[in-house]
Amino acid sequence: MSVELVAVERRLWSGKATFVVAQTTEGEIGIMAGHEPVLGQLVEGGVVKVDTTDGDTFTAAVHGGFLSVTGTGVSILAESAELADEIDVEQARSELSAAGDEADRARASARLRAAGQSA
Repeated sequence: MSVELVAVERRLWSGKATFVVAQTTEGEIGIMAGHEPVLGQLVEGGVVKVDTTDGDTFTAAVHGGFLSVTGTGVSILAESAELADEIDVEQARSELSAAGDEADRARASARLRAAGQSA
């Protein structure tokens, strides 16, 4: 299936995938080819994982936006997003300890989880 991960400022990834996992306001959803069409609102401070047809897996911290599943693919349209390999773990830890509100904590925590760290 075709998958596209787009944030307001740029396209992070597009290509073919076998499986997508995202966190929506209704809970975590897993999507494979042939999934019924669905539209979901992404949570603030969520993580998206994509298994590509090449056998690779990539992870991204995603902050708000929507997930759209059609008969031909999946579009993840985020307010902002970062691929795991772009995340500065030390900076994310600093942001988590200095977070003043729930949204800032969720964002920093998602960045750490996407990078494979515990919050």
